[in-house]
Amino acid sequence: GIEYIDSYVFNKVEDIRFNSTVGRFVGYTEHGVKNAEAWNSDAGILGQEQAQLESFCKHNADISYSAILDKT
Repeated sequence: GIEYIDSYVFNKVEDIRFNSTVGRFVGYTEHGVKNAEAWNSDAGILGQEQAQLESFCKHNADISYSAILDKT
């Protein structure tokens, strides 16, 4: 399967991350934890992240797999 990870970094420190396997945001700093709580309660934001997995990741993976299979 495909896993989509969207990380938000501030001053070279990862603040918050969306992981499609978990299906929610996880905060790694005090600020990130607060944002994760807010973003996880917003179905629109979660939906946008899941849409990235479907529209961008899976679409490009299909193209990559096809290119690999064409060469074998």
